Amino acid sequence: MGALRAGLIGIGMMGRHHARVLGSLPGVDLVAVADPGGDVHGVAGGRPVLDSVEDLIAVGLDYAMVAVPTAYHEEIGLALAAAGVHTMIEKPLAQDTTASERLAQAFESAGLVGAVGHIERYNPALQQARARIEAGELGEVYQVVTRRQGPFPARIADVGVVKDLGTHDIDLTAWVTQQDFVSVAARTTHRSGREHEDMVSIVGLLSQGTITNHVVNWLSPFKERITVITGEKGSFVADTLTADLTFHANGRIEQSWDAISKFRGVSEGDLIRYAISKPEPLRTEHEQFRDAVLGRPADIVTMTQGLRTVRVAEAALESARSGTTVAL
Repeated sequence: MGALRAGLIGIGMMGRHHARVLGSLPGVDLVAVADPGGDVHGVAGGRPVLDSVEDLIAVGLDYAMVAVPTAYHEEIGLALAAAGVHTMIEKPLAQDTTASERLAQAFESAGLVGAVGHIERYNPALQQARARIEAGELGEVYQVVTRRQGPFPARIADVGVVKDLGTHDIDLTAWVTQQDFVSVAARTTHRSGREHEDMVSIVGLLSQGTITNHVVNWLSPFKERITVITGEKGSFVADTLTADLTFHANGRIEQSWDAISKFRGVSEGDLIRYAISKPEPLRTEHEQFRDAVLGRPADIVTMTQGLRTVRVAEAALESARSGTTVAL
């Protein structure tokens, strides 16, 4: 079998990175790119630069990568599904639950591989954390806390911080714990003068009793991407900016005082920073999607999973509007 013919629509800030990876991915031939705004970052590498998804489909594709603004995900995704093109769409899957349902159904009905680009799943620190949790190294998981904050991104205008950045934390939390969200309560604020929220704090409950907290904003002068997973044996701290994973173990101190020994608290134990391989998450994501298209075993974020993430994000926004906890 020859190389898979791939197309990319959307070659802006994120699309340029997809172009770089697709242009060098073994077994894949990036045959054309499309963006009505042209190739502003100069990433086409001599390939045709087309104006629309229809033009891209006409070239003849095995699969496509969609990296356009969220507002256009549904329209472009449905066109690709109708044309029989396997597709990965940047996160979030679509602008709302209804659109996400239509996309997931369209690809499932057509028997196509559909995926969502939740890149944090492929971060080496989180991949290690999940594997170690599955191996029992943390014991029962009690809590997941994430902090994702940084300066205001002027280029994001069609969604707020919950659906843009917050969906990373919703997806990675469900994935790393292998639990679904069952309820969320949230508060948002609007400080930048735009329609959409720019700061959120979310408290969640997962299906096996794990509690979660997510702080996400576009209003911090520094960039932070931290996930803390606390369990019965200690805590994992994943920094996805550096792809470092550390383990803070509970101390093991015998208590000779009978009265206090009845309280089984914890104390500081060993601190380990794991030496791990650090492949680029975006390349890993594309390798997995390529393998899925080829029918090989692969770990992709399915559109059904992407739909669940959008539902949780919308529940958080509803909670912020209503001042109530929203069940899922």
